[in-house]
Amino acid sequence: MADHDDLTRELRRLAGERDAVILAHNYQRPEVQDAADHTGDSLELARTAAGTDARVILFCGVHFMAETAKILSPEKTVLMPEPRAGCPMADMATAGALRDLKAKHPGAVVVSYVNTSAEVKAETDVCCTSANAVQVVERFPKEQEIIFVPDRNLGDYVNRMTGRRMILWPGYCHVHDKITPAEVEAAKAAHPGAVVLAHPECRREVLELADVVTSTSGMLREPGTNPAPAFVIATETGLIHRLEQLYPDRRFVPVGPHIICPDMKLTTLERCVATLGDEFDERTRHEVTVPPDIREKALRAVERMIE
Repeated sequence: MADHDDLTRELRRLAGERDAVILAHNYQRPEVQDAADHTGDSLELARTAAGTDARVILFCGVHFMAETAKILSPEKTVLMPEPRAGCPMADMATAGALRDLKAKHPGAVVVSYVNTSAEVKAETDVCCTSANAVQVVERFPKEQEIIFVPDRNLGDYVNRMTGRRMILWPGYCHVHDKITPAEVEAAKAAHPGAVVLAHPECRREVLELADVVTSTSGMLREPGTNPAPAFVIATETGLIHRLEQLYPDRRFVPVGPHIICPDMKLTTLERCVATLGDEFDERTRHEVTVPPDIREKALRAVERMIE
């Protein structure tokens, strides 16, 4: 098996030949992040996908992210190295169930987390990410009824930050939801003086123990202004790789060794090379498509998020 350096060189060569840009989420394997042109959270990668001049987008993430890139750039070829990489939380919300809920609340607007399918986005008034969910909700009048899909934990956090009382979909991220207060307390005890950074997809009782509640992009910025020597990271462990690159003089420890998203770790350099290579088949080359009618409806909600 080729080593990471050889695979990275081959991937970069193929990307040049195919006029491809490689996007990788912050939770991807370290070697995949290192090989990418751009790494970031959902919002950063959506903006990059919308602005790239490349003909092909190789999206190293999960399916809803690649779909979002296709919604924003329908003329481009969007490829996923690993077609099995999905998001269980996104699967918890369906367009049909959302239409049923909207029918029961005809005056409500729908704010959907970007972690949703294109079909759900097509039923949405505006999308959001964990980085801008509070600002998106605050755009609406205080009396406006809001349906928030699909993350109940992020929705609860936004409720508390804005004073709104939204109708929360009962979905959750299985990675963040399983972080417990006991794990946070144990990490704090093991690392005295460390600052606890927690993602708002965590449960309320976990967030209440955190020093800073913020998105992955916020976590990447925090040590730039916070002089703490150590940080406990309550999100998927893939983020620690980039934190260590940005701040080599600091210490970053995961809140627990099990905070890993299996779907995010499915993408490998081997799969990336195979996807852009000459000898690919349906198992190694996965083009992401969105029906035009769904794309047109979903585009409005995604563009409002980017704005």
